[in-house]
Order: sequence, then C-alpha cells, then structure tokens
Amino acid sequence: MSDDGARARALEAAQAALAAEHAAVYGYGVVGARSEGARRSDATAAYDAHRARRDTLARTVRELGGDPVAASAAYALPFAVRDDGAAVRLAVVLEEGVAGACADLVRATDGDLRGVAALALREAAVRAARWRGGGVAFPGLAERADEPSDEPAEAAGPDPAATR
Repeated sequence: MSDDGARARALEAAQAALAAEHAAVYGYGVVGARSEGARRSDATAAYDAHRARRDTLARTVRELGGDPVAASAAYALPFAVRDDGAAVRLAVVLEEGVAGACADLVRATDGDLRGVAALALREAAVRAARWRGGGVAFPGLAERADEPSDEPAEAAGPDPAATR
C-alpha cells in the first residue's frame, strides 16, 4: 500500500472480511449441529477452514495497523435452522457473505494481499457451490444480487449488519 488512503481502505475491507469469518465460524456451529451424514463432515471441514482464515485475517489487520474486530457472543440467523435442509441453506448464506467480503477485499487491495483475498473468495465460492449444488456467475459481487436466482428467497442472505 503506497498511501494512507489505500491502507485505510485495505484495513476497512480486511476488518469486514474478518467480521464475516467470525460470523461464518459461529454459523457453521449451527450448520454442523443440524447436518446429517456426510454433510456434517463437510460442515466440520468448512468450520475449520473459516477458523484458519479468521486467524489469518486477524494477523492481516494487525499488519495493516488495526486492532482486529472481535467476534460477537452470538449472531442473529437469517431464518430458523431446524433440519438438514435449513442447515444447507444457512451454509450457502454464510459462504455468500464471506465471498462478498472477500470480493470487497480484492477490490480494496493490491499485491500479495489481493492474491490472498482472491483465493479466499474462490474457496468460499466453491464451498457455496457445493452446498447449493451449483455455482453462480459472479460470486461475491453484490451488484449481481438482483439477477434471478434458483435459490429459495430466504437463502439469499442476511444484511451483514444484522449478523452482529
């Protein structure tokens, strides 16, 4: 980052990505509890991946000169998660939230951090596609959110501020 403005944008985007990872770690606890069979293993793997990404982002925030945003004690879920089907929908919402935050981090950074953010975006998009059963054309891009989707309306995702 060559100037203070670019560093501030990168820090803000890294904090937002960290907050999304905190929410994903929390949410995957719910997904795992309500998942059945092989999906429970998938939820555990995603939980572990998000914990690792969260820890990496906390270090990144420190390197950018910030204090990492803390996880909330609890997060409001976008809908009731009472069974395996709802757990799958929640996993998609979580991954879409992370993908969006990572896309913002890609836009706000350059160099190595942009590459790390792009990798995180790809990983979230792949997990979302696995949970959903198919991909989307532009994962993580909010400007594409108004386009038609095959997803149920309630799986479209919560307001990121509502999850804190």
